Amino acid sequence: MLEAKHLIFQYADASRQFDLSFVARPGEVTAISGQSGAGKSTLLDLIAGFLMPKSGELLLSGRELLPLPPEERPVSILFQSETLFEHLTAAKNIELGLPRDTPRLERTRQIVAALDEVGLPGVLKQRAATLSGGEKQRVALARTLLRNRPVLLLDEPFSALDDATRATIRTLVRTLTERHQWITLLVSHHADDVDALAARRYRLEDGKLIEA
Repeated sequence: MLEAKHLIFQYADASRQFDLSFVARPGEVTAISGQSGAGKSTLLDLIAGFLMPKSGELLLSGRELLPLPPEERPVSILFQSETLFEHLTAAKNIELGLPRDTPRLERTRQIVAALDEVGLPGVLKQRAATLSGGEKQRVALARTLLRNRPVLLLDEPFSALDDATRATIRTLVRTLTERHQWITLLVSHHADDVDALAARRYRLEDGKLIEA
């Protein structure tokens, strides 16, 4: 379980203050909604370690995460704009999710297995620049599989996709979350994304999370 207890954060100009508490469970998608500018991405940045709160607790199965730098937190992030290197192949992009000392044969086996799991067995050697938006998000999810981190943060990951592709990727996210028992947090202002995925819902209003 991922639990935040009164994460207090204030911007340097004192324009907004947040007091954030929530619970998110393995195998479920927890959705965070709210108006544009409400601070949804701020919440994800606090979880990922890109921002630090003044006080509070962030616990994963009872372990405090706040002292850990971003690179040591058990967190993966999938953004609206997929973070692939366009000049690299799908395989090379996915390989970035593996430890550098992974033996070559094992590396290839895991990459092929990850692409199979996200439904893209044939793009191993294709450059990212040649892939569609939905294919790029699948490759990013395959890289997440190999990182093997229990917390997945989704920051408007479907917004740039057409309706049919969005529905397909949403189904894939739900399936992977359940299969790997990820703790998945979805930030979205699209009601259909929330309706399709969320087992638990919060709305961010006036710097606080309200369970819906």
